[in-house]
Amino acid sequence: MIQGSMVALVTPMAADGAVDYQALRRLVEFHIAAGTDAIVAVGTTGESATLDEEEHCEVIRVVVEQVAGRIPVVAGTGANSTREAVALTRRARQVGADACLLVTPYYNKPTQEGLFQHFRTVAENVEIPQILYNVPGRTACDMLPATVARLAKVPNIVGIKEATGKLERVPELLSTCGPGFGLYSGDDATACEFCLLGGHGVISVTANVVPRAMHELCAAARAGRREEAVAIDARLAGLHRDLFIESNPIPVKWAMNVMGLIPSGIRLPLTWLSSEYQGTVRRAMSQAGVE
Repeated sequence: MIQGSMVALVTPMAADGAVDYQALRRLVEFHIAAGTDAIVAVGTTGESATLDEEEHCEVIRVVVEQVAGRIPVVAGTGANSTREAVALTRRARQVGADACLLVTPYYNKPTQEGLFQHFRTVAENVEIPQILYNVPGRTACDMLPATVARLAKVPNIVGIKEATGKLERVPELLSTCGPGFGLYSGDDATACEFCLLGGHGVISVTANVVPRAMHELCAAARAGRREEAVAIDARLAGLHRDLFIESNPIPVKWAMNVMGLIPSGIRLPLTWLSSEYQGTVRRAMSQAGVE
């Protein structure tokens, strides 16, 4: 089971929106050096919605190649078309991803039975570990714990990224899904408590900016060292909040550009961080020890 701080990696882009693969390779090395426990490529933060299929798969391939087996690579392969999700998941397996992350289908608003059938179909068609991703704030679709418990019985469905921020779901999922099923927070602001309650880690936006701190936070929380974990979390609270002051990944890309990690590219319909919020994000960075 993958555990700890799993960065929801941004996709670096030049000012004209072209993917910067050299910057992507540098980011991989930045995270490995900082102790990041796993990399999630081409999720929401990686702008999966605006990459075409070839770019999507090439980003995964480059990340896998650069990581070279040192830490796990999880590929975002979800779609609101079951056939497309199967195709993307198959491609990710072919290029060597260790696991896939599949978001609940967005826009078409399936029923709980539709969600079950969707994820079971992908799992039965592609032999790779698969992590469910529940983020109703993005998808207008909430996968309920009872549905997750049904899916946990499918052999290669191995975990869930639960991004509702509803901490009461943690003990319910732990009790119904079994000890071998990974529970990952998708909400940085509540990730510390999520892990203290028994969750196995976080798929984190904040980790793009402070990877070492997020690794240490997860390690402390997973070991039950509450005081240490809470102290780290308090220092990062501004980032947890302000990296969402505009739609993700707008603020985190701005912050990483300020840090000199990536160029200034982002794809429409997303735009560069509004000037009125730049000071706010800068203050959160300073509070977290990033200058």
